[in-house]
Amino acid sequence: MAGVLAWSCSSDTTRRPADGPVSPTPITRQARVLVVTHTEGFRHTSIPLAESTISALGQRSGLFTASFCRTADDVASMLTPSALSGVDAIVFANTTGTLPVPDLRSLLNWIGEGHGFAGMHSASDTYHDAPAYLDMLGNEFLIHGDQAMVDARVENAAHPASSPLGPRFPVFDEIYRFSRSNRGDVTMLLSLDRYPVDGLPGAGEPADLPLAWAKTYGQGRVFYTALGHREDVWQNVLYQQHILGGIRWVLRL
Repeated sequence: MAGVLAWSCSSDTTRRPADGPVSPTPITRQARVLVVTHTEGFRHTSIPLAESTISALGQRSGLFTASFCRTADDVASMLTPSALSGVDAIVFANTTGTLPVPDLRSLLNWIGEGHGFAGMHSASDTYHDAPAYLDMLGNEFLIHGDQAMVDARVENAAHPASSPLGPRFPVFDEIYRFSRSNRGDVTMLLSLDRYPVDGLPGAGEPADLPLAWAKTYGQGRVFYTALGHREDVWQNVLYQQHILGGIRWVLRL
């Protein structure tokens, strides 16, 4: 279970597959991660718990400190290359809609220059009108049905974001379906081999649905997991290890 703390930008303190090595930029200090939780669309009730969980994971692991961009003003002032000086990675934790980033292309360039990006759940329900963002992320949310129990298949037992989960990861959550199959474009970490029983067509039938992946973007690294709608998912110790491993990987730690 997660306990909490972090530095804050609001006020509290606290292309292609990952198929080859890139020269890491060594981090000789504790890494700094900027967590974006502003929404321009649906707002998840799990966001406060997402913030406290990410903060606590960084603090307990000793790997990073977390700061937060929570408002439109925060996003406009903090998500610029100059404002990100000293930040090693950004996390979109259940963001939605078109965020007021002043220059999205410059932000994507910042990632591609060797920084990290991690996205949880509705990070893929963000910037539907920006193909360059969706290319960086690796896919686009299309639809979901009722929340459902699924048995996620772990596809890469060596990756730090999936190695703690064992061969299968059962979880009850809101399960996203995406606009396309992205196999061949990413390193798949978690997937479903059957459609969830969620009220949408195909329930229980064989399928190949992406659920979490890693990829490179220029010299940067990207991790995304579709899980994280529910508060109890954020409280799940295995899910916490899943996202900690993803953040650690994008930080090259």
